[in-house]
Amino acid sequence: MDIRSNVLRQLKNRREGFSLEQPFYIDEDYFQLDMEMIYYRDWLFMGHDCELPKPGAYFTVQIGRYPVVIVRGRDNVIRAFHNSCRHRGSRVCTKEHGSSVRLVCPYHQWTYDLDGKLAFARHMGDDFDKTGFNLKPVHCESVAGYIFICLADTAPDFQTVRDKVEPYMAPHRIGETKVAFQSTIIEKGNWKLVWENNRECYHCAANHPELCRTYPEAPSVTGTDGGADDPEIAGHWARCEAAGLPSKFQISPDGQFRTARMPLIEDAESYTMSGKPAVKRRIADDISISHIGTMLLFHYPTTWNHLLGDHAISFRVLPLSANETAVTTKWLVHKDAVEGVDYNLEELTHVWTETNDQDRRIVEENAFGIHSPAYEPGPYSSLHEGGVMQFLEWYSNFMVNRLQGDQAKISAVA
Repeated sequence: MDIRSNVLRQLKNRREGFSLEQPFYIDEDYFQLDMEMIYYRDWLFMGHDCELPKPGAYFTVQIGRYPVVIVRGRDNVIRAFHNSCRHRGSRVCTKEHGSSVRLVCPYHQWTYDLDGKLAFARHMGDDFDKTGFNLKPVHCESVAGYIFICLADTAPDFQTVRDKVEPYMAPHRIGETKVAFQSTIIEKGNWKLVWENNRECYHCAANHPELCRTYPEAPSVTGTDGGADDPEIAGHWARCEAAGLPSKFQISPDGQFRTARMPLIEDAESYTMSGKPAVKRRIADDISISHIGTMLLFHYPTTWNHLLGDHAISFRVLPLSANETAVTTKWLVHKDAVEGVDYNLEELTHVWTETNDQDRRIVEENAFGIHSPAYEPGPYSSLHEGGVMQFLEWYSNFMVNRLQGDQAKISAVA
């Protein structure tokens, strides 16, 4: 039985409320299928508009086998391209971040305008038609300061994402922030384990002392009902929405993305050890009240986020192999906030730097145990791990639909 048929059979027959069978977490062939079905076909969060402050600014990213460059054009439009020269395939941009009037391949100096058009190719002869050798474009969308790309030839509709999440994110004006700090850690575990760990706080009390000073462990915060029946959460929504901040829990019909504004513990305003704001300057002038909690945005498979009154934190999940995942965290503050005056970097980053490292160890121990021949799927807590079950439901449905769609196409051609 081929890998696709095997995965399809296992997902259709999986036991609901239980973790996946071992190969889904450790097998390289299963991992490559995840990449082909999900990461190479869907919208992926890459970074922020503010990282490209002027025309010519760019950053690069590697998604599985695909190197990509994202650049702001002279017309201020943000575009993405396959970072592969149309001459002999060398990477055009080799730095993680940079700025250039044009994109020049270091191998033979083929030169591209910021819109991807080939501008110059030396010694190619008088009959060479450079119009047929522009950089290959990648679908690119920007919403409320967040950049998403899609590697597929035909991208899924993005308008639904924009319509649902932009009102929640817009008051924070992420496009007018700057990255105060960023870090990337490599977690030695499958990308699905990274997400499963993120989607519950069942583990928080025993593992995250810093985070638990401000972030509630309540299942209603991480679960799938949004906490509408919780009087504290309902009251928080009403107060924030009265101040023009969309807050109520919403989730897409297919379960891929969700937003909600959740209160922090007691009088806390930010993720600091004291609970006090980490940044004196609000992240945006549109936010007129204090104690707005955290606006949570999840979008499978690449990002979860916390948007607060004083700063925002974005997380990007990129698989490296069946057993390694890169998690990049960025702390965003108002573009005019001054380090050492408006914020102390250690105070700003301490809670999530510690939490990230704790989560890394958790994921790695989880992965270590799953490699055991004795491993078998175990039951989730229906009270505390509803978010995990919802993630696996999304993953299973997504994979089944894609795999069945591919089989149907093959059958139709045959």
